[in-house]
Amino acid sequence: MAVFTPVSLDDVGQWITQFPLGKPVAIKGIASGIENSNFFLTTESGEYVLTIFENLSFEQLPFYLNLMRHLAERGVAVPAPIPNDKGELVVALRGKPASIVTKLVGSSQLSPQPVHCAEVGAMLAKMHMAGADYPAYQPNLRGLDWWHWAAPQVLPFMPAETATLLRDEIQLQDSFAKSDIYKKLQQGPVHADLFRNNVMFDGEKLTGFFDFYFAGCDTWLFDVAVTVNDWCIDLDTGILDTARVRAMLDAYHAVRPFTAAEQQSWQTMLRAGALRFWLSRLYDLHLPREAEMLTPHDPTHFERILRERIAVAAPALY
Repeated sequence: MAVFTPVSLDDVGQWITQFPLGKPVAIKGIASGIENSNFFLTTESGEYVLTIFENLSFEQLPFYLNLMRHLAERGVAVPAPIPNDKGELVVALRGKPASIVTKLVGSSQLSPQPVHCAEVGAMLAKMHMAGADYPAYQPNLRGLDWWHWAAPQVLPFMPAETATLLRDEIQLQDSFAKSDIYKKLQQGPVHADLFRNNVMFDGEKLTGFFDFYFAGCDTWLFDVAVTVNDWCIDLDTGILDTARVRAMLDAYHAVRPFTAAEQQSWQTMLRAGALRFWLSRLYDLHLPREAEMLTPHDPTHFERILRERIAVAAPALY
């Protein structure tokens, strides 16, 4: 959990006059996420979320914020970025890029049932289809190239047996990415981090996806795999809950039918989704950055999930 850049009401008082939001009334740091500084911001006109970006640049951010605007305009439940009086979505605050987006109603569903998983599956498929004509392109910045860069950084900290697992899995994913079947997978913008704490619910009704700052262009199946690996598991063991998996996949398939190539790739892609977060958590644990509030996530959680996906076949896509 992190706030890297503290911000007070005095800091935003003059800065916010360029937005059509009125005077700031209250600001509170959000103790979640490990990439950006996030705040609940209350103004005379309502409640918003202010984000200061700690790693992404002014040049990179239009991809994410314009994607959110693109999706919101097509009926996908996501926060809408607020432009300033010049139409800009990214504006410097305390020397760093910052943005304001609308605040979603509801709360995160941290103990999801099949009904919640079905809602997520249907909205994820809708999001993929709505993003298909998004004109900008950016690769998944935590994809295979990043895995190759990060693995040598963390391997010196790892016991021999787990280091071997990491090397072997990256080698397998390398081969998969070069395969003919991989080239047939449908691609487009993906959320790439659609965990339970990045979705809002009001009761059993999904009210929105948020935190798109790991988004990029990748296979849609990777996005599904990342989502299933969080929403549809027993958190202590990583074992998939068949009822939740089935609810999510069936709801997705009803909106955008899975392809034969995706069916063939499913087991390997679930492993890719686990590998990505195992490796990023290893990196955050062993090579941490300073922050006002920071608790690295436990990498062994996704190591367990990866081992489970290797050992046990998941329910089929359809």
